[in-house]
Amino acid sequence: MSAGAGPGHGALTPPLAERGALARIDAGLGWLVEVPAALLVLANVVVLFSGVVARFVLHRPLVWSDELASLLFLWLAMLGAVVALRRGEHMRMTALVASLGEPRRALMEAVAIAAGLAFLTLLGWPAWEYAADEAAITTPALEISGAWRAAALPVGVALMAAFSVLRLLRVASIKQAVQAVVLVAVVAAVFWAAGPRLHDLGRLNLLIFFVGVAGGCVLAGIPIAFAFGLATFGYLALTTGTPLPVIVGRMDEGMSHLILLAVPLFVFLGLLIEMTGMARVMVAFLAGLLGHVKGGLSYVLIGAMYLVSGISGSKAADMAAIAPALFPEMKKRGADEGDLVALLAATGAQTETVPPSLVLITIGSVTGVSIAALFTGGLLPAVVLGLVLCVVVGFRCRNEDLSQVQRTPWTAVARLFAIALPSLALPFVIRAAVVGGVATATEVSTLGIAYSVLAGLFVYRQFDWRRLAPMLVNTAALSGAILLIIGTATAMAWGLTQSGFSRWLAELMGALPGGRPMFLAVSVLAFTVLGSVLEGIPAIVLFGPLLFPIARQLGVHDVHYAMVVVLSMGLGLFAPPLGVGYYAACAIGRVNPDKGIRPIVGYLLALLVGTIVVAAVPWISIGFL
Repeated sequence: MSAGAGPGHGALTPPLAERGALARIDAGLGWLVEVPAALLVLANVVVLFSGVVARFVLHRPLVWSDELASLLFLWLAMLGAVVALRRGEHMRMTALVASLGEPRRALMEAVAIAAGLAFLTLLGWPAWEYAADEAAITTPALEISGAWRAAALPVGVALMAAFSVLRLLRVASIKQAVQAVVLVAVVAAVFWAAGPRLHDLGRLNLLIFFVGVAGGCVLAGIPIAFAFGLATFGYLALTTGTPLPVIVGRMDEGMSHLILLAVPLFVFLGLLIEMTGMARVMVAFLAGLLGHVKGGLSYVLIGAMYLVSGISGSKAADMAAIAPALFPEMKKRGADEGDLVALLAATGAQTETVPPSLVLITIGSVTGVSIAALFTGGLLPAVVLGLVLCVVVGFRCRNEDLSQVQRTPWTAVARLFAIALPSLALPFVIRAAVVGGVATATEVSTLGIAYSVLAGLFVYRQFDWRRLAPMLVNTAALSGAILLIIGTATAMAWGLTQSGFSRWLAELMGALPGGRPMFLAVSVLAFTVLGSVLEGIPAIVLFGPLLFPIARQLGVHDVHYAMVVVLSMGLGLFAPPLGVGYYAACAIGRVNPDKGIRPIVGYLLALLVGTIVVAAVPWISIGFL
């Protein structure tokens, strides 16, 4: 990305010695952040698991466990966001930037870093003020100052700013870095100068900031969390009299909801089942059961994704656990790799409602809908979509040649089932623990982690202790990237609510002709688009609190509406050309994205039909509540 590396441009890039020094500083500072982040993941697992044991086994609840977990969680979220920024793993849309020529693409990469740095710079002082204000609050159980917890915000902001500077100096030439900083500064100055006039524009400011600024930043490749933050900061600072520490408070509120602690724990659980071989034995059993029928391994892929989605909370973890185990054998049987990656992406969308889905957990946290009800209601809609996908698979594989494939003997299938039984039982153990009241939706992930560790050590004897530390760091990074989006999206949602947008949206949606059916149809269309642009979690945080009350007024059950919303967003998330989930599937399957474009169209149409069926038949979502 250093455009000035050619002859005659040596002055435009830092000397190699300087780049080496920057790399050493980055590595040293990165180590100082990654180690505490990994330990915080481990500490949260221990604290929550101890709470379950103390309450359910010893009948002596730990009154301080949730409070300590909340304190550690905010530090985990911020340090995880720092690790993700250092690695360049914050969620962003790069389709437009990737289409540019090399010089312009390199400049836009530098602009994305500079824009994020601008947001962090603007947020620095308000974050410090917010932490100082929290120092006056004493926590009820631990009886310590609230500053111990709130200090995570200014510390995290400062560290992200430091890594942004290092990243800008390392990946861009001096000319590109200067151009990017100047460009961002000019745009900020223009908005600042236009501040007095913006006051008079009223509701038009919503379009300027939450559509123009946020949308422009997302399309420019700026990470979604920073795009949301810049739009919200600009709107509140330039058009309202809101004290700026309020923005930090809303971010804290969004990131600190204890139920979101399930995010890092389920991500870690997903990595554990891959490392311990639990996913591999599940796939081996399903392949032995169905591998001899036409399209059998494709049915296995659909079923395996359903099962693994019941364990992991991350779609990327789901696909990473299944694809390496199935794709080699499927290719050996002559399957087209474009069709394979298309089906993998389609199953990612299909299983979005399978608990414990992070999107379902997010819906519960921002709308107040029962997590247990969402987990129960999410099982059957995914089955409906899976059956629709099976119809497409059956049609496409009707001429498959299986003359060289031998049917696995039933004795071998039985043996594979016996080996896979502990792995197959895990999703049911997790769901039974939640429904039975043994653990909350947050705590139950620790039971799954303990179960997986024991299975890996004593059942499958596959537990690589050397991989544990990198897994903890990866968990912190992915969780931090997700939680920072939730934080800035929560601040944006608060800004939209304060502007009166929610009331206007409620009036508009409530006035739609056709009542409930029209509302559901518009919701399917709207969330499909939102899912392709924003992804599920930020879209839910932004629009869930606004649209769920409207659905309730029209007589739509909360759980039914949640299923329609999640399936629609999944459809957009895995639909090219914008859906980032599709590109994640291509990366995991090591397939060129161009090869899956045509095959995925049929699968997406099938998913759309299934989503319409779920929307039209509420019983599918609420029949077992």
